[in-house]
Amino acid sequence: SRELRLESIKSQILSKLRLKEAPNISREVVKQLLPKAPPLQQILDLHDFQGDALQPEDFLEEDEYHATTETVISMAQETDPAVQTDGSPLCCHFHFSPKVMFTKVLKAQLWVYLRPVPRPATVYLQILRLKPLTGEGTAGGGGGGRRHIRIRSLKIDLHSRSGHWQSIDFKQVLHSWFRQPQSNWGIEINAFDPSGTDLAVTSLGPGAEGLHPFMELRVLENTKRSRRNLGLDCDEHSSESRCCRYPLTVDFEAFGWDWIIAPKRYKANYCSGQCEYMFMQKYPHTHLVQQANPRGSAGPCCTPTKMSPINMLYFNDKQQIIYGKIPGMVVDRCGCS
Repeated sequence: SRELRLESIKSQILSKLRLKEAPNISREVVKQLLPKAPPLQQILDLHDFQGDALQPEDFLEEDEYHATTETVISMAQETDPAVQTDGSPLCCHFHFSPKVMFTKVLKAQLWVYLRPVPRPATVYLQILRLKPLTGEGTAGGGGGGRRHIRIRSLKIDLHSRSGHWQSIDFKQVLHSWFRQPQSNWGIEINAFDPSGTDLAVTSLGPGAEGLHPFMELRVLENTKRSRRNLGLDCDEHSSESRCCRYPLTVDFEAFGWDWIIAPKRYKANYCSGQCEYMFMQKYPHTHLVQQANPRGSAGPCCTPTKMSPINMLYFNDKQQIIYGKIPGMVVDRCGCS
């Protein structure tokens, strides 16, 4: 029963995350792709990745089945050749799934890493919206061929000798992109110091692992329903034969699922035991149904009657980092039904 529950959990996670198979991301690739940035650590610090904390009796389940995305981190990707001149700029394009584009964006921030400066300096950071080059002009020129449209500019006083993560509010730009996806050709990022050196890390090649620009989104999807139930709790030493909840720990590292960043393991629990008629005083509703229609059913089964979600930080199949809540992954109560 434990083995069946583990296999069921693996299938449910893939299904609820809308993945056909586990993303092929090794532990080494995870280390390269994970941004060394404040938002990820904040997510890890602020959220409970165990998911088995005690819940109120009236439990509000976020979604009937599929995972509810709350935070999406989209990593910078290479730009389309249509916006490049002599292979530049290579950065940065951000891809968003239709699911994310139809949510309500509560917050959107662009994060850019600025290289350390040997002495305090004022840096001028600018973000330019990219457009495909037309035949009427060249990059930086006038007319319809202009490729760069400045959408943000900031003056930043740098004092750090260890580099600095700068966040830029990008909510309005995201709204524009989501309303008109065809307008999202990406952006170019520059951060020049007084000597003209570009301090913004935009290279997507080796040597800048974990320092690439990325977009952090907070989105809202909210459909709630109330569920309530009671049941028995047991452990592996219990002599209870009735339907009962037993402990079960799921270890993602043991599965080889390195694409799950957190949690590495969680307590899922499972239901097991008998649901014979003589025990129905514990489950009076089911007993009444069985008495009313004794031939209409093969008998009650021991199943979860209350479940709760787990929070998860993971890579999807596009190597994007997603923070989401997966409903129905922890068995809180078992009963006969």
